[in-house]
Amino acid sequence: MKTITFTDFRKKASGFITEVEHGETLVLLRRGKPVAEVVPYTDEAKYAPSWKEPGIQLKIQGDILSSAILDERKGNP
Repeated sequence: MKTITFTDFRKKASGFITEVEHGETLVLLRRGKPVAEVVPYTDEAKYAPSWKEPGIQLKIQGDILSSAILDERKGNP
């Protein structure tokens, strides 16, 4: 992993992109603080966001819950 300033990246972007193509990861600094990470592209996702992971599916016996709620709202026992 290589750390460079944002100004230096702008001046020499082509060379840095070539380094990324060869597997290097760059961390861009602005005023001494990291603001971005440039990583080589890959078709494979490193991880799936939590909202894409399958959730827990609860199975209960009996009536469908949504039907029971609607019946209760209508006043049907």
